[in-house]
Amino acid sequence: MIRFFSGAHVREAVSPERALEAVREAFVAYARGEWTMPPKVYVPAYPAGDFRAMPALGGGHALLKWVTSFPGNPAQGLPTVTGLVLLSDATNGMLKAALDAGAVTALRTGAAAVLAAETLGRDDAVTAAVIGAGVNGEAAARTFVARGRRVLLWDVDRVRAEVAAEALGTEIAASRDEALAADVIATVTPGRDVVLTEASLLPGQHASLMGADGPGKAEIAVGELGRVRVFCDDWEQASHNGDLVHAVEAGVLTREDVTQLGDVLAGTAGGRESSDDITVFDSTGLAIQDLAIALAAMEQADALDLPGLDL
Repeated sequence: MIRFFSGAHVREAVSPERALEAVREAFVAYARGEWTMPPKVYVPAYPAGDFRAMPALGGGHALLKWVTSFPGNPAQGLPTVTGLVLLSDATNGMLKAALDAGAVTALRTGAAAVLAAETLGRDDAVTAAVIGAGVNGEAAARTFVARGRRVLLWDVDRVRAEVAAEALGTEIAASRDEALAADVIATVTPGRDVVLTEASLLPGQHASLMGADGPGKAEIAVGELGRVRVFCDDWEQASHNGDLVHAVEAGVLTREDVTQLGDVLAGTAGGRESSDDITVFDSTGLAIQDLAIALAAMEQADALDLPGLDL
């Protein structure tokens, strides 16, 4: 029986805190070589958007996520992210489940943003600001809330920020400048405009950059990357399709300047070294994170009333 998880089923099966723990475990397993993941494949459909194919192997399972990113869709009443996550048994190749890709993506994006903030931010950090109140921004804010943070939301669309804040029980930043002054920041924007300009980050701050996950996107100025401590989810992927690519092409950063988050979590690399460090995490979204969420959802499969297909 192939289980099908709608978006609602995914959210019911995996809480934000369970998602964070699952994504943490996936980063460590990948850093140790226990899980494997080729870089994601982009199929451009520009200027409207793109398609992405993301495979991973780990935990006795194989996964393929076929997902889209069409930033103009909300204006047509359509979601930006759509697609399916397919989960198979790695011992015999049999398909076990299909999951809504939008819900999986939101959960692991929120989890990665907060995981990086908790790992690389100051121990005494209190306030967390989320820039961008779309689906993935809401997921990041919800995860921060679940972890006991005071959360400020800001979006260029004030109404969207107000709706999200009311649903989540968070505050709305009076201005973007107020949001950018928070102890930790998560930028979850379409990546069309730089949010963090040169010299904008303050001593001791951390920023999780979640929106620039494809060619041509950027949320931070190249000059700003050159003066902070830089971390990423995966060097091969981020240096070709994330914020890092612009700094690498400009000769501002090399492989030696960037640390992978999984190596910090696995204890093979250092993270923040002082309370004055400015840390930045460049996220491009990894298939191992999707695999982690899919496996966490499967833990609850028997407790949910799931539709299925018997092949």
